[in-house]
Amino acid sequence: MDAIDRNLLDLLRGNARLSYAELARQVGLSAPAVHDRVGKLEASGVIRGYHADVEPSSIELGVTALIGIVADSGADSESLRESLREFPELESCYFMAGEESYLVKARVGTISELEHLIVKLQRTPGVARTRTAIALSTTWEGRPRPLT
Repeated sequence: MDAIDRNLLDLLRGNARLSYAELARQVGLSAPAVHDRVGKLEASGVIRGYHADVEPSSIELGVTALIGIVADSGADSESLRESLREFPELESCYFMAGEESYLVKARVGTISELEHLIVKLQRTPGVARTRTAIALSTTWEGRPRPLT
């Protein structure tokens, strides 16, 4: 990956809807050259996809919680990861160093829904216990670090 690829990634991370012509103008290449480069970044897995960034409260997901999960000492890590993947409320999952095995970010509509989720998580095979922190507000989220 060279400086032009990094510049393209920065531009796309800022606005994935930029046209190839606009990307080309900003990096100093032709639109077909930019199209080829972006295609290679997609094919190699550097660009994993494109999505709409939706305000969670506008779709009735106003409660954000970070839940630390401590796995049972004998838990099968792969089975537990697959079980966690089945929870649609879990937006992100991180394997952690330290006491907690996983840290997940959950989005739900109400505190009652969060309570239900936590109970379901605690009943999941391989989970010893959980620890939950509720976000009061979001200062920023998903802020990409500039590559260039």
